[in-house]
Amino acid sequence: MSVTVNNQPRFQALALRRAIISHIGWIACGLGLLLVIGPLLDIVGVVAFNGISAFSLKLFTTTTNGTAGGLLNAIEGTLVISAGGMLIAVPIGVGAGIYLAEYGSNKLGNTIRFLSDVLTGTPSIVLGYFSYIVFVTTLGWDFSVLAAAITIAILIVPYLARITELALRQVPNTMREAGFALGASEPAVVFKIVLPGAISGVVTGALLALAISVGETAPLIYTAGWSNYLWNGKLTNAPIGYLTYVIWTFIDQPDARSHALAFAAAFLVMLVVLAINIGVRLIIRRTKLT
Repeated sequence: MSVTVNNQPRFQALALRRAIISHIGWIACGLGLLLVIGPLLDIVGVVAFNGISAFSLKLFTTTTNGTAGGLLNAIEGTLVISAGGMLIAVPIGVGAGIYLAEYGSNKLGNTIRFLSDVLTGTPSIVLGYFSYIVFVTTLGWDFSVLAAAITIAILIVPYLARITELALRQVPNTMREAGFALGASEPAVVFKIVLPGAISGVVTGALLALAISVGETAPLIYTAGWSNYLWNGKLTNAPIGYLTYVIWTFIDQPDARSHALAFAAAFLVMLVVLAINIGVRLIIRRTKLT
């Protein structure tokens, strides 16, 4: 009893010290969170305020006229380029992911993973310059939808491949074994059992790739060019407008109308990316619940 009484002040001092350190830690974490969230909230607030104030019916029904007009051509161009890039990238990326997950435990698979990681870390402007040399000048396509879509596809294929691989590896091997035990062929097991079991992960990867494609600027400057008009349906030798060009170019102009269009385009891109990320969250949440 005497030992406990004698040590009580020491225990109280230790408890006070731990409480002080804990409070300092929580304060430091809160300051770090503010440093991260503060600039983000500032950017979102400025873009949202200026973007919403620039919204009007004319914005969505007319094309750009120099640095004025609306954004109809830019909205259409963004949709066309992103859809074209996804149309090319999804079969290749998902196919590569299936190969890496099911058959990629060899040198070829390791090589593909290494090249995929290298391509993921390559600056997008380098891909744009490469596409400019190959498609725009060498093949003579000029600024075009096809050159832009292929460049976007090259950019997002590595993400699709690795996310698809990870999703397929989450499928238990017992499902594969059950398929083989029932006499199913290897392709049937992959495409009718494994792939449907990982479909939420594959869709998540596709949505993230779509978000990347919508927000890109540098590759499109070298491949899509710019046009004040709606897309004429030609795949080559026809430039096309897109929203990120408006953001990049119009914000540097000296007049208020150009700035309004730039903020409106930025807000639209932000809304699209936000909607995609919410969709990804909902898919992940639904997958965890099931």
